[in-house]
Amino acid sequence: MNDEFMQEAITQAKQGLSEGGIPIGSVLVRDGKIIGKGHNKRVQEGDPMTHAEIDCLRNAGRIGNYKGTTLYSTLMPCYLCAGAVVQFGIKKVIAGESKTFPGAREFMESQGVEVIDLDLEDCQKLMQDFIQEKPELWNEDIGE
Repeated sequence: MNDEFMQEAITQAKQGLSEGGIPIGSVLVRDGKIIGKGHNKRVQEGDPMTHAEIDCLRNAGRIGNYKGTTLYSTLMPCYLCAGAVVQFGIKKVIAGESKTFPGAREFMESQGVEVIDLDLEDCQKLMQDFIQEKPELWNEDIGE
């Protein structure tokens, strides 16, 4: 697995972890170029809305429309982030994994979004190690 875009999402996830946050990263791609990237900053910024995909979309800024964009995320997007995908008309999402957290795949697909789950060991290990070390932070992130 050497997809440069997923690799950048993983780099973003590791940056979040190094900042004391949750290791989830995301990048937005159009025409073979990264136009936004971000990571979960919920802990760092004390903001429950700053999931990786939301941070990525904020960092991309106002891009006019999202035709032809693909959102990469190290973890299958949750309903919050899936809602943003649908709201902005992003038609393709590539997730690093969904074993740790199934996310909102069916919701996105029901709205015409193509969802690809790469089922990557790297992404699973990142999450499993984090959940083992900080279960309370993870449970807060997913609303448990």
